[in-house]
Amino acid sequence: MKQFLTIALLAFTILSCQKPSVPADPVPNHETFTVDSKQLNETRTINVWLPENYATTQENFPVLYMPDGGTKEDFPHIANTLAELIQAKKIKPVILVGIENTIRRRDLSPPTQVEKDKEIAPVVGESAKFRAFIEQELFPLIQSKYRTTDNKGIIGESLAGLFVMETFFVQPEMFDTYIAMDPSLWWNNHQMVTNSKEILANFPEKETKLWFAGSKATDINPHTKSLEESLKNNAPTQLKWIYSDEPTEEHHTIYRATKEKALIWAYN
Repeated sequence: MKQFLTIALLAFTILSCQKPSVPADPVPNHETFTVDSKQLNETRTINVWLPENYATTQENFPVLYMPDGGTKEDFPHIANTLAELIQAKKIKPVILVGIENTIRRRDLSPPTQVEKDKEIAPVVGESAKFRAFIEQELFPLIQSKYRTTDNKGIIGESLAGLFVMETFFVQPEMFDTYIAMDPSLWWNNHQMVTNSKEILANFPEKETKLWFAGSKATDINPHTKSLEESLKNNAPTQLKWIYSDEPTEEHHTIYRATKEKALIWAYN
């Protein structure tokens, strides 16, 4: 029985790191190019969606970056949502930059001391390299190719949500807005949540936004709620944040269920 429970727990953990299967979305008009990354030592595909008025004005636009940003991943889903919200004047126009995955679990996970965490993939724990690629290679390229403001955001779900939260904790000045749905905060024995009080006490002075949500998934919800409590007690005044508790949502439904209110809060 003990062996069965161990196997069942491992299977549940692996599933919670996978991208949930979702209905296919129509792929909107967008631009695609590749980057030969020195940080990652591989070629990465980048998809860029531009708001409709990009071609008719000379304005500069904020940029929303997203892991899981391939055309067969979440890029069409979020691009179409942005288009609808902009058309309805619920948010200001924003550029979307999707980063297509190669080895997802390697790039989006930080190091861990927990052996069970390491069993989700042959290689894990290289999020620092992925973050360096975004900051040192992708940021300058996007700024050179498009009319952008200095305002940057990032959005992700599940393991991508973990990457969003890790970036928020270890390099909070990198983005102005952080959006994470069902982040896998159990990773490394929920160390991020455990260390949050100390991190928040030394948070940079720059105004920052954080929006995160938790479904009823039993391996995620306790930790998103714990982070909510830590923020209530320790968040500095320059951090504007919202936690959206979603007890009726599953891990595979929460991205679509919460996307609009997250984006409206962030970009209204």
